[in-house]
Amino acid sequence: MPIVSANTPDQGSASGGLIQSSSWAAAAAAADASDAESGPEAGAAGSPVAAAVETTAGGYPSPVPDAAVVDAPGTQGDRSAERTALRSAPMPDFISSPGSFVKEQKPRPVGGFRGAIYRLTGGAWNLGPSAKQRQEDELARRISRQLQGSFNTAILSLKGGIGKTSTTVGVGLTLAEYRGDPPCAIDANPDSGDLVERALGEGIYQRSTPRTITDLLGNLESIDSLTGLSRYMHHAGRLHLIAGEQDPEVSDSLTAAEYLKIRQLISSYYSVALTDCGTGVTHNAMKGILQSADNLIIAAGYAVSGAKRARSTLQWLASHGYEDLARNAIVVITDKDEVSSRVDKSAIEEHLSGICRQLIAVPHDRGVADGDLVTLDVLRPETRRAYKEIAAAIVDGYV
Repeated sequence: MPIVSANTPDQGSASGGLIQSSSWAAAAAAADASDAESGPEAGAAGSPVAAAVETTAGGYPSPVPDAAVVDAPGTQGDRSAERTALRSAPMPDFISSPGSFVKEQKPRPVGGFRGAIYRLTGGAWNLGPSAKQRQEDELARRISRQLQGSFNTAILSLKGGIGKTSTTVGVGLTLAEYRGDPPCAIDANPDSGDLVERALGEGIYQRSTPRTITDLLGNLESIDSLTGLSRYMHHAGRLHLIAGEQDPEVSDSLTAAEYLKIRQLISSYYSVALTDCGTGVTHNAMKGILQSADNLIIAAGYAVSGAKRARSTLQWLASHGYEDLARNAIVVITDKDEVSSRVDKSAIEEHLSGICRQLIAVPHDRGVADGDLVTLDVLRPETRRAYKEIAAAIVDGYV
């Protein structure tokens, strides 16, 4: 059987047929050369050139032939319209949508049986991520979303010692880990708050220059850059912090107007801010904090009294003009003291659910309960997962 080449000029060329080219670029070049050599008569309406501009199933033009029959009748207007149509035809897929020719790469599994198989086979067997890993990846995606503007979350409670500050630090460190822009945490606790000590450790904080929110207020007018602001801040990795006032004589002196000035300054440089409000909702700065808050975290415990106080906080907010904040609040129940089995945790959760946007439980963890330095790498996986859920819920309230 004779071998017929795709570009061999056989009877098709003799009878005015078309010669097919093996590539778009070669066919287009051959068509241009044929048009130039054939003179003004080439490409007339109804000619093989016009007939050759067919479309594929995807709506793109089929390859233009290497040569075409010339001397077909036509007018100059016909030829001009034909060339305009050729120029305006959509480009082929491999130029306009190169991604459609590349298979989507399956995500790499991390940990567990799937991760072990992937490592042992050098990536030849990729079973894809597990359901748990997909959930973790989705939380990371929600936390890392880009934000337009600056947002503030206030963390408050009616009772101390139930995980409010540890939640602020844990969630702040989680936001810093997954977001491209560092978050800022403000200690607005009027009772000598220990936010920075919980994030840095008591020893490191005491050895550093202990600048506080009072120092920041005293020099507020002279700060016009992030560099200038950083002189009054502390850093736990990528989490930036403003320390609360430690002097009991002036710790309750922060007013609502002063807090709003600090919040305005922070909004120029940070897209996410967390404010540790201290205990109660009636101290001097609280009105300014609630006015500038985009959402709230209500800290609670598994003790019956803690659950009742959390519910009372939401009811107080709703009855004092903050209905939206109460309705969209995130209630965080921290099992700080590892309550006994006599406590019906599900009943407490049911008592609080339905009056807030989301309820998230933080399990008992020595890294939180000791009241000392909070670092993510020493926390239980379940605790880290809870902080990721809280961080994702916070950002959900911004978008």
